Amino acid sequence: MMQFYKKRDFGTFISDSFSFFKLYGKNYFKNYILLNGLLLILMVVVFIFGFKELFGQILGSNISGESYYFEDYFQNNFGMFFATGIITFVLFMILMIVNYLYPVFYLKRLAAGENKIRTDDILGDFKTNFKKIIILCLGMTFIVTPLSFIIMGISYILIFIVIGIFIMLFVGPTLFNVITFLMYDYFSSTRSFFESLSYSIRAQFSYPNAREGSPYWKYWGSTIIISLILYIISMIFTAIPMVIFFTALSTTAPDGGFEQNPFSGGLGVVFFILYGISLLVSFFTSNMLYVNAGLMYYDSRTDLHQKVELAEIDTIGINE
Repeated sequence: MMQFYKKRDFGTFISDSFSFFKLYGKNYFKNYILLNGLLLILMVVVFIFGFKELFGQILGSNISGESYYFEDYFQNNFGMFFATGIITFVLFMILMIVNYLYPVFYLKRLAAGENKIRTDDILGDFKTNFKKIIILCLGMTFIVTPLSFIIMGISYILIFIVIGIFIMLFVGPTLFNVITFLMYDYFSSTRSFFESLSYSIRAQFSYPNAREGSPYWKYWGSTIIISLILYIISMIFTAIPMVIFFTALSTTAPDGGFEQNPFSGGLGVVFFILYGISLLVSFFTSNMLYVNAGLMYYDSRTDLHQKVELAEIDTIGINE
């Protein structure tokens, strides 16, 4: 059984992230599929059949030089586009809520000493914390996300003076860590949304005990390494659709011109199915980032480390 409330160094974050899935992976993904499976399937189906038609018309009209063709097509099929957009948005929002909070509730139960976690347990956590989930969504939408866009936008502008490239390298992972710490702390403590937001920012740079060194570099480093590993994995799955895409664009008709619609026929179906699979893979693999962030959060809670260690010692004494 893995110990969660303890100090970890940079290397331990990486190794423990993999160890987590060796120990709990089967149960973790079983519950994940039961909770997210239908949402993921619906998302991929909408993506394949809705956006296949959309992108096919955009590229087909552009390649053939018919500047008003897509505009006419859009006006004639506005209802379909509107319905597809609404369905996709709703599914994506629900999927994001479940996808982000599932690891939070799962690790919270493990950290509390549970071994066999059932889907009903996680569903119960969602129901119990429904009010806090609504507050979190509102806070993320109207406070955290706008501030994140401003910070990322300033960093992006600074790329033009070179230094922005290095700033982006630090801003991206740090923002991700702040947001995930916010979710873990908000549902694992009695703090309010703003108190958890404050803690998630402060925790990146210092432990509650000021005498200890800053954890920033090990948090940032482990997020970078895990992200790089997942990026390489996702590239393997996205490479095939991209090859199909460029093959479709480079295919010439008998008269030497481009095909009107590179996504027409079986080639387009294969492209979007493969891209849908890569989308599924990205959702599954992203769990390692969230678990790694959870381990960092429990590392930051030094106020609970000693309490947990003392409780474990008492348990050993009772068992003996």
